[in-house]
Amino acid sequence: METKNTTIQLSALIDMNNRSKVESEIKKIFCYHYPVKYFKPVAMCYHNVRKLFKGNFPGYKKCNTYYHDFSHTLDTLLAAARILDGYNLKEKPLPVKVAVNLFSAALFHDVGYIQEEWDNEGTGAKFTKYHVQRSVAFLLKNHIKLKLKKEDVEMANRLIRCTGLAGEILLIKFLIPEEKSAGAILGTADLLGQMSDRTYLEKLLFLYYEFKEAEIMGYNTEFDVIRKTIDFYELTKRKFQDPLMNMNKYVEYHFKERYDIHQDLYCETIEKHINFIKKIIADDSSNFRNKLNRASWVEEYVYS
Repeated sequence: METKNTTIQLSALIDMNNRSKVESEIKKIFCYHYPVKYFKPVAMCYHNVRKLFKGNFPGYKKCNTYYHDFSHTLDTLLAAARILDGYNLKEKPLPVKVAVNLFSAALFHDVGYIQEEWDNEGTGAKFTKYHVQRSVAFLLKNHIKLKLKKEDVEMANRLIRCTGLAGEILLIKFLIPEEKSAGAILGTADLLGQMSDRTYLEKLLFLYYEFKEAEIMGYNTEFDVIRKTIDFYELTKRKFQDPLMNMNKYVEYHFKERYDIHQDLYCETIEKHINFIKKIIADDSSNFRNKLNRASWVEEYVYS
């Protein structure tokens, strides 16, 4: 494969901490293929989801999970937009209604981690095993407040269910084939977004504590989540092929068309993370936390 700009980093393309820039990038990608007027419901969903994660949505608490947070939601949304762009460049473009609901589903796919305001037990991490079902239930319960049509909520919920780790996409009854394609895009984006996060290695410790509260079997120590990430990546690569329909390949067309970069920056970033984890596992000269701690906020939330 031809390569250009081999030193470019995925994180260099856009500052994910600048929310307005991220929203503008999402809108720009959307408008490559659809009239700007159709982005209005996406912008509305963005606004409402941001309020929800900040604790400003009626009836709900602020997000208190540090792996599945608003940053992860934006990582997933941007990955979905990039995959969609590449898909539309190479295939028959998805209908605008499906594209809008894809973006909305990306925004709402992890709201199941948010606690209701009456819930004072633990954190939203306790919902890990069934957060997808809770995300679906959130949209059904609040669609009027969110000013979303019931039919759009139903489609978005079918797409959200595609983010389940058990391959639920195979069981979903999509109304049209394009819905399944959108579901596969979202399922792929959820995985690409989190594993390519610039702070993915640090946030694995947050993931351990989420698993611990949710009583996920097989994760008895912090090191377990580090060690098992390698197996998770191998499982993820198989899932990309089936049932997620190889949608990950379309990011290459996005990077080529929009940046003249002939690389899959997502794959390269994830491979770097995995290789670093392998080095951590192989090196027992010091505590593995010392190798992961590349940001002071890990100390603040995990070790305090």
